[in-house]
Amino acid sequence: MVIAFIPVRGGSKSIPLKNIKLFCGKPLVCWNIEALENCDAIDEVIVATDSDKIEETVVAQRYKKTKIYRRSAENACDTASTESVMLEYINYAKLPQTDTFMLVQATSPLTQTNHFSEAMELYKKGEFDSILTCVRNFRFFWNADGTSMNYDYMNRPRRQNFSGMLMENGAFYINSVHNILKSGNRLSGKIGIYEMPEYTATEIDEPDDWIILEKLMYKHVLNTKQKNISVADIKLFMTDVDGTLTDAGMYYTENGDELKKFNTRDGMGLQLLQKQGVKVGIVTSENTKMVERRAAKLKVDYLRQGKRDGGKLAVVQEICDEMGITLQQVAYIGDDVNCKDLLSAVGLAACPADAMDEIKAIPNIKIMSKKGGEGCVREFIEKII
Repeated sequence: MVIAFIPVRGGSKSIPLKNIKLFCGKPLVCWNIEALENCDAIDEVIVATDSDKIEETVVAQRYKKTKIYRRSAENACDTASTESVMLEYINYAKLPQTDTFMLVQATSPLTQTNHFSEAMELYKKGEFDSILTCVRNFRFFWNADGTSMNYDYMNRPRRQNFSGMLMENGAFYINSVHNILKSGNRLSGKIGIYEMPEYTATEIDEPDDWIILEKLMYKHVLNTKQKNISVADIKLFMTDVDGTLTDAGMYYTENGDELKKFNTRDGMGLQLLQKQGVKVGIVTSENTKMVERRAAKLKVDYLRQGKRDGGKLAVVQEICDEMGITLQQVAYIGDDVNCKDLLSAVGLAACPADAMDEIKAIPNIKIMSKKGGEGCVREFIEKII
């Protein structure tokens, strides 16, 4: 049996509760969990935490392989080692010594399913007792005494002729339960190296790391995933209201009644999607009878109004859970900053031509030629169908 073990504390100092802070629209720890859930080589995923909030966040996702282990307070303090909680769980669960144990770090969210699978294939060959992940670093290093550590400065090599040095990136480690109990360490015996892409070199420890890794995630992971989304993958289409279904204008009568201008072509587009078997819905932070009446006339499958904890992303995630689908099977169009987390997380994202610049800057977002209220939703739907 292969156990993937993710230790996550609630007491992070540099970034409070960083393990469930939204990273590219999803709680940080969920990126590794989902990559492991999709890995056939992994039988069970254990999230070891001392935090009620982390437990609630993970349990709410309804993962199939993943279980929660409540680690002791002693092994969740600032001075406790990762090995201490590994050994605590191994002894608690009475894992057979023949089991394979994979330590996975939630602070390395760019680790993908293929990385876990390929490393397990390397381990199963039996040539190594344990495996760690590294990236190849092409920097030149020096000793404190002024001597070169890894190159001849008199014959400075070009990058393409320089093999570089292998640097531990902390993404994950593989060993047997037997070896861990014997050595008390995540690594032991003959150690093999699984080399990962250079962009996975950084772990999230400080706020600056967070900024850097979100950019890398969009470039190397999310961008690739969105390119692979096909029309058949989309099961749910959601749209914002103000600035998307409408022109963002606020119209008032002499009596003070508020009016909104909708585009009939957008409504027809939603009906066309429903005929294709795609569920459609409206999500908005406002709560008005006008939108309720418009949604009823269009006969949308879902209407979610009003501000909620977690914003629009949490609202649509609830619908996904109800439908039994993932956010990658959702298409969404929105125009303003309160749409950003959701737009960053869905499989297909779009915005009107007059959306805020921050929204237009989201990697791989589709920018429509039409403005909000002028048929931009229909334009996006036409591109899908």
